[in-house]
Amino acid sequence: MDGSLSRTYQTQPWTRRELERAKGETTVSVVLPALNEEDTVAGVVESVRPLVGGLVDEVVVVDSGSTDATPERARDAGARVERCRDILPELEPVPGKGEVLWRSLAATTGDVLVFLDSDLVEPDPAFVPGLLGPLLCDSGVHLVKGFYRRPLRVESEEWDTGGGRVTELLARPVLDAFRPALSGLIQPLGGEYAATRSLLESVPFATGYGVEIGLLLDTEQRYGADALAQVNLGVRKHRNRSLLQLGVMARQILGTVLSRCRPDPGPGTSTGTSAETGTASSGTVLTQFVQVAGEWLPTSTEVSVGDRPPMNTLRVRSTSGVPSGP
Repeated sequence: MDGSLSRTYQTQPWTRRELERAKGETTVSVVLPALNEEDTVAGVVESVRPLVGGLVDEVVVVDSGSTDATPERARDAGARVERCRDILPELEPVPGKGEVLWRSLAATTGDVLVFLDSDLVEPDPAFVPGLLGPLLCDSGVHLVKGFYRRPLRVESEEWDTGGGRVTELLARPVLDAFRPALSGLIQPLGGEYAATRSLLESVPFATGYGVEIGLLLDTEQRYGADALAQVNLGVRKHRNRSLLQLGVMARQILGTVLSRCRPDPGPGTSTGTSAETGTASSGTVLTQFVQVAGEWLPTSTEVSVGDRPPMNTLRVRSTSGVPSGP
């Protein structure tokens, strides 16, 4: 195994006109999951707005309970804003990025969905066209990941590289060990990607930060590595997180990988779900240590490692009138 992915685009060979022609009657929804991103969400929306009416049919910000001005900023920038808890209100929401993305399927109508993180700084307007290229122009592609250089921003300083610490220390090693066909993915955890609705509604969603790696594993298992593509998006800048926050993220990702790659997940990695109710398991507790007045003291965080079931198995409907299952 040489670690390569056959559908890797180091440059974007498609013009916007070519993409619009290839799009035809296909509809495209761009989704931004958001929680307290008032400083950046408008910039991300504005980077997509010029595409609306051409490549893009709707831009939707799904807010998971912001206490700042995120919804207002997003709406003023031209997005439709949906509150996470108002989508599929029959189901009690659980915390996590994957939960927001899963519910967005019931609040959008596109045949293809593009996901962009809402904490991007200086987002490139070429992100969405780049992600759509393989889906619109190549046959058999179901999921497209963006890859990029990721500067590490700490307080007032910025290093040219060094972002993506969980990718290099966890995601890449476990993919190489469990699913070597995916070892050629450059940014497996990146939040900028696009996929067909038919894929997204047919697979479970990890409710937390395991959502991206879960989608990769499920896509490869269902369709093979040739259903995946990756496109160079240049540079991605966003808010970097502390090591404690990254530890929680890593535990969620590891739980998602083990639930899909280990025959018996064992205690603490249950992903039991119900197609009738859409309930997800509560997860486990991660113990970390912080130094306080010279002493190292434990701190515990509840970590969601559960899944929501495939949307097309759900027997409920969205309040927006968009069917969420048969």
